[in-house]
Amino acid sequence: MRWNNVPEVNMTAAIERENAGDNLISLQDSGAEQVSERLLRSAARLSRNAMTEIDWSLPMDPDKYGCSPEWSSLYGTDYWDELTHEQRVDLTRHEFASIMNIGIWFEMILQEMVLRDQYVGDYHSSEFQFALVEIADECRHSLMFAKASEKMVGTSYHPHPKIAQLGKSFKLLARNEVAYAGILVAEEVLDVFQRGCMRDERVLPFIRTVNEIHVLEESRHMKFAREQVRESVDGIGWARRQFSALSVAAGAYLIVSSLIQPKAYADAGLDVKRALAERRDNGHFHSMIRSSCGHLMEFLDEVGLLTKPAMHYYRKAHMI
Repeated sequence: MRWNNVPEVNMTAAIERENAGDNLISLQDSGAEQVSERLLRSAARLSRNAMTEIDWSLPMDPDKYGCSPEWSSLYGTDYWDELTHEQRVDLTRHEFASIMNIGIWFEMILQEMVLRDQYVGDYHSSEFQFALVEIADECRHSLMFAKASEKMVGTSYHPHPKIAQLGKSFKLLARNEVAYAGILVAEEVLDVFQRGCMRDERVLPFIRTVNEIHVLEESRHMKFAREQVRESVDGIGWARRQFSALSVAAGAYLIVSSLIQPKAYADAGLDVKRALAERRDNGHFHSMIRSSCGHLMEFLDEVGLLTKPAMHYYRKAHMI
């Protein structure tokens, strides 16, 4: 569906081109500079702007979900079976609003880490220039998520204050592979979730467009992050590798466990205590999270950041 007079983008073809380019990069064993050159060209061709592409004034179809119902944290539970269609729709809208708001929180952390990493960098380099493109993309994504959650539910969600404080510490202390692998964790998990929802006609059309834009542009960010991680871990010692792997895993646990805030259940009119209990024991939701993390775990294993201590946190978050 096209919203304005914006050129239509074939999402499948665009993503396939991105993936084909990523495979070529791997075969050629290119470094961050070569990767960044290609990503700059991709950004120039395929970047999109939700502020002009989406007509935010259009009314919402009351029967459309906020995300595919199968991605609801309560799908498959007794509680879900008791809900009416209207309650299920309302629940998915609040859940996805929570996910988008936590995405804003982490994208703000990401922007600060990337900007700090490129401080007094080589301004002439493609790596520096793509880092600025990524920061600009994340600013637009945060605005897009804020606008979408405002339209869908009219409220904001934030991580628990203690986790928010840990996030402040993470963005101040994280460097090199810890920073970029942490970025990758958040982006990979959300990417698979959004791919599963962006073509689902049961989902609100403007939310599908939000998902399409984010999936396309984050594919570039993930390639950049993977290359930064590869270069950072090259030749590091055992102790640093163990520390980095554990730091990334602990951060991943905090991110994944924060995606759907308890307030989202309350705002949807549910019994928060029961909803949290059913989510905790929901095997279907756990399997959906694991399915979204397969590629991520393969990459972390490839670069030596999937250690036994780290796997404890990934299992705790049902990521493996």
